[in-house]
Parts: sequence; structure tokens; C-alpha cells
Amino acid sequence: MRIRIAALTAIAALSLGAAACTQAEQDQAQADANAAADEAGEVAAQAGEVIEAGAMKAAQATEEAAGKAANKLEENQAEAAAEGRPGAVDPATDERVPAPAN
Repeated sequence: MRIRIAALTAIAALSLGAAACTQAEQDQAQADANAAADEAGEVAAQAGEVIEAGAMKAAQATEEAAGKAANKLEENQAEAAAEGRPGAVDPATDERVPAPAN
């Protein structure tokens, strides 16, 4: 019985506290919450753009490095094929230099 009375007292106190807020205070609190949500959305969008730009730069650098590596490998294979090294592939013809027959 005491628990019920304490619970009812707590509920009544909370109800009176909520009723004490004026409509203007509630409206201002809602406006503040909406403004904070809008600002958070803008900050998140800006952060997304920064991350995307960084990812783009990283992808461009990776692509450039891969292109340089491919060019170097192609040069090495062309040289090896011109020298007749077995297993090398001539990039101009895509033909492999055969191993010598024993």
C-alpha cells in the first residue's frame, strides 16, 4: 500500500511539473531542438563531403601508382622479351618467349 501511495505521489509531482511549463516555453524548446537537429544535419553533410573528397584523392593516388607500376612492368617485360628470356611476354604481341627445348 505504501508503494502505491509513493508511486501516485511521484506521478502527481511529475504531472504538476509538466503542467508548470507554459506553451511558449514548450514551443521555444521545440524550436531549439529543431535548430540543433538542422545544424547537426548540416555538419554531418559537410563531414560526409570531406570524407568523400579524401576517398577520391586516395583513389586517384592509388590509380596513378598502379598505372606507374603497370608501365614499369610492361617496360621490363618488353626488355626481357627482346632479350629472349624464357617466360617473358612481349607486350606488343602478347606472345610468351618459349623455354629452350632440351
